[in-house]
Order: sequence, then structure tokens, then C-alpha cells
Amino acid sequence: MTTLSNSVNPAQPFAAASAPAGDVADYFALLKPRVMALVIFTALVGMTVSHAHVNPVVGAISLLMIAVGAGASGCLNMWWDADVDAVMTRTRMRPIPAGRIRPGEALSFGLTLSVGSVLVLGLAANWLAAGLLAFTIAFYAVIYSMWLKRATAQNIVIGGAAGALPPVIGQAVVAGHVGIESTVLFLIIFIWTPPHFWALALVKASEYARAGIPMMPNVAGPDSTRRQIVGYSALLAPLGLAPVALGFGGLIYALVGLVCGLAMLALSVQVLRTREGERANRAAMSLFAFSILYLFLLFSALLAEQGLGLFRPVLG
Repeated sequence: MTTLSNSVNPAQPFAAASAPAGDVADYFALLKPRVMALVIFTALVGMTVSHAHVNPVVGAISLLMIAVGAGASGCLNMWWDADVDAVMTRTRMRPIPAGRIRPGEALSFGLTLSVGSVLVLGLAANWLAAGLLAFTIAFYAVIYSMWLKRATAQNIVIGGAAGALPPVIGQAVVAGHVGIESTVLFLIIFIWTPPHFWALALVKASEYARAGIPMMPNVAGPDSTRRQIVGYSALLAPLGLAPVALGFGGLIYALVGLVCGLAMLALSVQVLRTREGERANRAAMSLFAFSILYLFLLFSALLAEQGLGLFRPVLG
């Protein structure tokens, strides 16, 4: 596996000396807005399952700061990975490799948002939530981006902890502690992450190889990756029903969790069985697309069952 330099390659189109100042859209793109939307959603569910109540203004500010913190870590990730992004088709038009924002500007932007989001969350909610947000930013930007991503094929598995923490932060905001509810949501996202990303990695294996990123299909091979996808999906199916067993998931959630868990497992088995050519890519992309829907439906069911209770005492 080729090892990439962590410094900006002057041969790439994002040379710092010539990059123009980016516009608002470019800076917003640095925040990975689709990831931010998922973070807001899962953090909100973490709040609603806590059976605690929060002032709507505090809740809104907290969600905003969790989102800004997630965007800050995404920005720092883009700053560090600019050389990798430049050689991959799906990322080469990001603001830094495309030359619209200088790396130093992205670094300053990300650090400012990181510090600001943690401080405001601490002042608005509590310092446990702020500390968890700071840990999440540092884990994603430093442990995952700067170390794990280029060092091990388990990068997604270990690094997935950062993406799984927003529900935990959400519960800490409203309850002042971390409970079993958000811990289970953390585990669901954590186990969901490998089959989600490895499905895409099966399709993009050649690009990851060219970029020098040791994704599982390039290290263990596509067949081993497919078996691991099935294994994680088999763990995810019963884990997705844990909220029912623990009493914070109702009948709607049970039905959604059962159907979606079985569908995720079936699509994973289809990926295992379909190993050649374009059919294999279609099977992998079907799993990748459904995995996004899986998480959305599970968390939406929890939100639908419990969400209205969060602000009732304040509004009533």
C-alpha cells in the first residue's frame, strides 16, 4: 500500500499561494452539511429518549452547537485530507483540492468553530455535553483523520465512534448524564458504520488504492469484506431491537426495526453472493443506499414515538 505524504502536494490544484478566497457556499461545503444534518437528527433523538425536559431555547442552541462542532471536525478532516481528496473522483471538487479555499484558511476556520462550539455548548447546557463534543471533534480530526484513516483497515470501525456520539451528547445536554438509552443508540450507529462504508468501499476500491488509503477491500480483499459486512449486519439486526427490550422503543419502532434489520441483512447477503462485474457494484450500492434509509427510519420511529414529550412541560 502506498503511503501518502500528509503535506499539501504542490503539483495538485489546491496550491495555497494561488487559491482565491472562497465564497460562503465553499465555506459551508467544508462543514460537510449532509453529515451535519445526520448529526442534528441523531442528537435530537438522543435528547428525546432521555425522558428529561429542556428549555426549547437551550435545546435549539445545543443542537446548533453540536452541528457546528460536527462541521468543524469535517472542516479539519478536509484540511488534512486535501491530498487524498484531490485524487479521488467523488472528492476532488471539494473547496480545497479544487483551489477555491486555501488550506490555512480552512484550518483556521475549523479550529475557530471547534473552540466556539464547545464553549457555547458548555455555557448554554453543561460542561459534560461540551466535553463530549470536544472529545468527538478531537477523535474525528486527530485520531481518525490524522492516524487511523491512513494506518489501518480498521479505520472505519474504530473511527465510527466519532459519528456515533451525537445521541450521547444529546442526552448529556438534557439529562446531565449519559444513560443506557443513548449508549444503545451509540452502539447501533457504531455497528451500522462498517457495513455502510464498506459497501461503498467495494465500489470505490480502486480509488482508495490510488489514494493510498487502506480500506478493507484493498487490505483483506473484497470477499473478506463481504463476509464482514454480513457479520456486522447480523449483529445489527438484533441490536436494532434493543430499544424495545429496554422499554424506550414502542410497537412502531419494533416493527420498523424488525423489517429494516431483516432487509439490511438480506441486502448484505446479496452483496456476499454477487461478486462479479457491474452486478456486484449494483448490489453494494443498493446496500449503501438502504443503510442510510435504515438509520433514518429507525431514529424517525423513536422520534415519532417520543419526540412530542420533550418540550411538553415547557410549552404546556
